[in-house]
Amino acid sequence: MTGLLKSRRSKAATLVPLALVCAAWTASLTGIDTASASKTKASDLPDGTAVPSQAIKAPASVPVPGSIAPSVPDGTADSVVAGASTSGIPSAALSAYQRGAQIIDAADPTCNVGWELIAAIGRVESDHGQYDGNTLGSDGVSTPGIYGPELNGENGTQAIMDTDGGQLDHDTVYDRAVGPMQFIPSTWSSVKVDADGDGQRNPQDIDDASLATGVYLCSGTDDLSNRAGQEAAVYRYNHSRAYVDLVLRIMEAYSQGDYTAIPSGTYGGTVFTPSYSSAVQNRTHKPSKTVKPSSPSTGGSTGGDNGPSTPTEPSTPSTPTAPKNPLAPITDPLTKGLGGITQPLVSTLSTLTEALDFCNSQFATIPDPLHLLDAAKNKCATKVQGMTETDAAAVIPNTLTTILAWLGLGKA
Repeated sequence: MTGLLKSRRSKAATLVPLALVCAAWTASLTGIDTASASKTKASDLPDGTAVPSQAIKAPASVPVPGSIAPSVPDGTADSVVAGASTSGIPSAALSAYQRGAQIIDAADPTCNVGWELIAAIGRVESDHGQYDGNTLGSDGVSTPGIYGPELNGENGTQAIMDTDGGQLDHDTVYDRAVGPMQFIPSTWSSVKVDADGDGQRNPQDIDDASLATGVYLCSGTDDLSNRAGQEAAVYRYNHSRAYVDLVLRIMEAYSQGDYTAIPSGTYGGTVFTPSYSSAVQNRTHKPSKTVKPSSPSTGGSTGGDNGPSTPTEPSTPSTPTAPKNPLAPITDPLTKGLGGITQPLVSTLSTLTEALDFCNSQFATIPDPLHLLDAAKNKCATKVQGMTETDAAAVIPNTLTTILAWLGLGKA
């Protein structure tokens, strides 16, 4: 117990108000004087200005029936992990995750949270702010807004009465999880922070939500650079062992990958074509300059009546042959082999995750007040996996009734 109290006191001594760190960060981006920016922002954040020294035990999000997390239906965990190394992260989201981790690590050097852990939570909770037909803008805000199911105790949900007067979740009877990180409103009120200096603490803004996630994970004394600390923090975030396992698997996949941000709302990889000819510069040797002979001396002390001999005119140097490219045996076959690959590659929905995302985007335009399509998305993904997007769009019906009939869930 003494060691624990000492650890907490040590942590409290290292905490830096998040308002000051955020202000310094914003100043570095805009060129504002850091001191004046700090003074301005310090008063703007009456809540969430420091990492709590006591661990927050109330969950940030709650399990969703039929899913490990909102954007990961049951049975799709392996495909989500497999896709984590190739599908990319929207640029606005990647920036938010990295910035949030850096701010937290500056405010609390004992936590050691990595951006990959925050990103993994963003992936499972909302597919990086793009869940349920939402678009993540360049400003980091998900529109029209991400709202979880009503937590009314029915259909396997927890019962949580309204705590925010409907201000965040537009529900004045029960609570709903909100935003890219799916915070319950009551928990959001404990960790909310303005991460991007726009004067708002908005759970739909992935900048604010990512930093708030860092605040939550780093509350208490856990060291998130090791597995035990990571497991404890993520379990507090969502009381599900399957959730913890999935988040840490995705975190590891992100840690092993080489991540480059892709435009918000864009999926797929980028083809990199190396320039083989640039490996060796083609050079030709310039002919050396002709050296004129020096004038002969007029004779030494011994003298002589013969004058100096006329020097022989130098011959014109021949033009040297250009050296052979040492990589020619390698690049020539490659160049010839690539000659036939002139048509663009056709993008297919090769993974179940890509197929599920595509079905979500198609269903987003279908009026579905009773949420009947929620149970249909997995079946849709199974049907269109392996198709091109054009073919998949052609086979998916465009009305609620015909979609349900197509998937065997209702009558045409």
